[in-house]
Amino acid sequence: MAHYKTEQDDWLIVYLKYLLFVFNFFFWVGGAAVLAVGIWTLVEKSGYLSVLASSTFATSAYILIFAGALVMVTGFLGFGAILREQKGCLSTYFCLLLIIFLVELVAGVLAHVYYQRLSDELKQHLNQTLAENYGQPGATQITASVDRLQQDFKCCGSNSSADWQHSTYILSREAEGRRVPDSCCKTVVTHCGQRAHPSNIYKVEGGCLTKLEQFLADHLLLMGAVGIGVACLQICGMVLTCCLHRRLQRHFY
Repeated sequence: MAHYKTEQDDWLIVYLKYLLFVFNFFFWVGGAAVLAVGIWTLVEKSGYLSVLASSTFATSAYILIFAGALVMVTGFLGFGAILREQKGCLSTYFCLLLIIFLVELVAGVLAHVYYQRLSDELKQHLNQTLAENYGQPGATQITASVDRLQQDFKCCGSNSSADWQHSTYILSREAEGRRVPDSCCKTVVTHCGQRAHPSNIYKVEGGCLTKLEQFLADHLLLMGAVGIGVACLQICGMVLTCCLHRRLQRHFY
């Protein structure tokens, strides 16, 4: 009977090892996906971050990058722990899974909180940015962000092109008679903003505000979905790690 029980324990350990190995592979791939989403958000879309009032969106992306890198490192540790069957490595692996889970939980909470107040923040801050900061000395980054925003989303102004009538830049001599910035034009050439006709500039219902709000909401949902997917894998991994750890304890003692 004791011999049969030992064989059964050996079979369960092998089964748990293979199961945990497969999980760890998908966990590592998930970490690479989290890292890729975080880097893509900051590198490709960083031009829009200057027009946001808070750094919550960027912070969420940085947390994803940190979590993704930690997941990949933890994945390599997991492979080693599974192959060596060392209880100490498995304990460390479990602790790292728990830390990553908590980090992703924080990122998820930040994304959710920011999503709830996204619309109000954009309405207040984007209008203020266009009116007071665009084209001003020392605001080169903000000016470039607004120009890129209008060209990428093919829009003009916060709600409409009329928003630029209250802009400090448009009312100044530096505007040289422009009624809107040149970045509002469908074909950007110097001083094209002097003619604010629908055939020349973008006239989009809802302006840049609606398009930027939708863009940020989609990115927050994407970050949340990726984070939830990896978190579900982590829960499975922690359960499997605990099971394997307990089986190894029974097997050797």
